[in-house]
Amino acid sequence: WDAYCLLDKAALFNAETGGAFNIAIAPVVSAWGFTTDSFQVPSQAELDRLLTLTDPRGVSPARLDDMKFTASLEPGQSVDLGGIAKGYAADKLADLFVGYEMPRAMAQLGGNVLAWGDRPDGTAWRVGVQDPARPDEQNAFAGILNLKNAFAVTSGGYQRYFEEGGKTYHHIIDPATGYPADSDLTSVTVVAEADVLQKNGVMCDAYSTGLFIMGEEEALRFWRNHRQQSQENAFELVLVTEDGRVVVTQGLAESFTLDEGSGYTLEIVS
Repeated sequence: WDAYCLLDKAALFNAETGGAFNIAIAPVVSAWGFTTDSFQVPSQAELDRLLTLTDPRGVSPARLDDMKFTASLEPGQSVDLGGIAKGYAADKLADLFVGYEMPRAMAQLGGNVLAWGDRPDGTAWRVGVQDPARPDEQNAFAGILNLKNAFAVTSGGYQRYFEEGGKTYHHIIDPATGYPADSDLTSVTVVAEADVLQKNGVMCDAYSTGLFIMGEEEALRFWRNHRQQSQENAFELVLVTEDGRVVVTQGLAESFTLDEGSGYTLEIVS
């Protein structure tokens, strides 16, 4: 049943992001070696062949009843749930916290953070946004988010990559090209309320990947359109750009503090 929910949500987010988020990209990701740590640059011919297997419409989950489902894939297809599964797990954690009446908790699943409630002294949880330029330094932050009852999910090319021929290749693959996304962003953090009814953890996870692939301009257009169309599943963004800026959407203006030693400049957008 959980698998059906993941596949169903993945189809929704694929449509919303115009194909930028696509779990059917798995054969291409494997060709780059990111699933096995056997890194390589695939030939263009191989990528062209594998891209024909990434149509998400070939992934067809079907609900039989409340607890059963079936799913089918086109021959040669496979799915990569790495961009959505941790967000789904974070939603499940939130359900547990409600069930056990936990007033507060901090949970971290890789780049996925759940700041549940507030700290014991009533203040907000402090969630660091990793500086993509210093990924190996544990406390190297672009800034700090002060959050209560919120999900914060970060995706960035700095998290997993390899170098070959003097060029760096990261793990976030653009479904349109089969290559690592040529983004003007180095990381995307999506923040939303930890609402157990809306299941925003899985949304934040998928959006962080999709918006990274889109790049700054399209990501902000997506955020503005989403805000205008519906107040449900509202989210905010922290974008770290290649040219040294941290772009924060208006809803986080009072919750985000730039790390003055990071060298970035802060830009608030509405």
